[in-house]
This record gives sequence, structure tokens and C-alpha cells, in this order.
Amino acid sequence: MEQTENQLTAAAQFGIDYAREKFAGLKLCVLTGAGMSTDSGIPDYRGAGRTHQHPMTFDRFMGSFEAQQRYWARSFVGWSRIAQAKPNPGHFALALAEKHGTIQSLITQNVDGLHQAAGSKNVYELHGRLDRVVCMKCGTLLPRAEVDVMLTELNPTVRKDQQVEYSPDGDAEIEATKDFRIPHCPKCRGTLKPDVVFFGEQVEATLVERCMAEVDSAGGLLVAGTSLSVNSGMRFVKRALKAEKPVVIINLGPTKGDELALAKIEANTSVALERLLID
Repeated sequence: MEQTENQLTAAAQFGIDYAREKFAGLKLCVLTGAGMSTDSGIPDYRGAGRTHQHPMTFDRFMGSFEAQQRYWARSFVGWSRIAQAKPNPGHFALALAEKHGTIQSLITQNVDGLHQAAGSKNVYELHGRLDRVVCMKCGTLLPRAEVDVMLTELNPTVRKDQQVEYSPDGDAEIEATKDFRIPHCPKCRGTLKPDVVFFGEQVEATLVERCMAEVDSAGGLLVAGTSLSVNSGMRFVKRALKAEKPVVIINLGPTKGDELALAKIEANTSVALERLLID
């Protein structure tokens, strides 16, 4: 049977029932990725709603004014789509489960802020937040909305309502960026960068340690909406497995942890999380 938006295959439902049994009485740590937000209209890099773009790397961004110019031009168009996104049933299911005490903490690789918008409280943002901008020289943090005003004033003829493909970090697929003007830090004239971890950039070590501590103190690990293709997320699965904690994965498409998990649920996170945590 094919899975539709509001249905689960028999295998997926079996996996949910099995996971519920194994998680009974345990406080969970949850790890989420971009697949959590596809039902909110934000594409994934690797999943069913994947974008075909190549994400910006830290070295490219910091090493080239042209790369910064290109990123901010594309982000100027794409970020508004991220800012307008709303939490979906999967986000709300996780927030409600936390309120009820089933979930103790949530580690997310997403930069869209939708977990907090849905009501989740104990959230660790591995890759930062797209609604903040940081100066790479003096460390000043600016709201992305404030930087958006600067970009608009510097580029009054660029339309933000273009129908373009865009990525989970708000990078929109547009051309003709060589004339795009970018702002500098209002305090020191330094380089402004979104306060997110680009590919090739390291997650803060103290943040990783806090997340590891959450995995250690939890009774089990629930993974939702990530292919675990990068070590940023896979290390938490390995940590839980080493401690012989139950690991369950919900994702459309294969993940690097499929053969290691207690159960792999091939399902839409919006539907499966409601069935697993709320029903």
C-alpha cells in the first residue's frame, strides 16, 4: 500500500506500535533534521522534498566577497519564505509530548526556529538560527529582520516575491547577483554572516557536550526527519547505541542509522510523530 499524506503503511504502523512499546515509561531525547520541516514548505537537502542546490560552505563564504554577495542576494529572496513558515503537526506533537513529560530534550539540526514556534522549550540548536546574523569581526548579533531592512535599502529594485527554488537555509536560486550590495556590521564594518553553521564549519564544542549529556541522561533516542548523512547528527545515535539505549528512526528514505536502530519507521514525520507520541 502506498503512503499518502494522512496514511501510514502497515509496516510503518507496526514500527510505531513496536517503538511505543519499547519507549514505554522512558524519557526521550529527540534528534530532528530538515525532513521535519518539509510539511511546513521548507525543502530538504536529501529527503523527499530535496533541493538540487549545493549548500554554501564556510570557507567559500569567508574567502570570497563574491560568495558573500551571491549568498546575501539569494538569501534576500529566500529568507522571507523561511520566515513565513509555520509549524506542522510533527512540531506540535513533539512540543505536546515535552509538556506531558515524555520528551526531556530536543536536539535539532534545523535553523528555522519552528520547534520553538510550536512550543518546545528545551531545544538545542546544533546549527544556529537563521533569524539571527553575527558579525565575524566583533561578534555583534543582529536580528535577521534588521539586516533585511538594510538589504532592502541597498537594493531597492530587487524583488523579494520571485518564484524560485530555495533551500533549508533560505538560499534561493536566483541569477544576476554581481550588482547586489551587501551591508556591513553597523558597529565595526565587519563581515556579516547568518548565525548558522555552514557546511565545513564546526559546531561549538560546549554545545555538543551539552547535547551528549542529554543523550546520556535520556532513556532512549528518537530520530525524526534526518538522513544522518553527516556526523553532526550521527554521533548522537552512536552515543545512544554505545550505552545500549533504544534508538528509533522516523524518516522518508534511507538513513545511515537504519541497520543500527531498534526500529526504522518509513513515514512522514508529521503523521508518524502524532501516532507515536499523542494517539
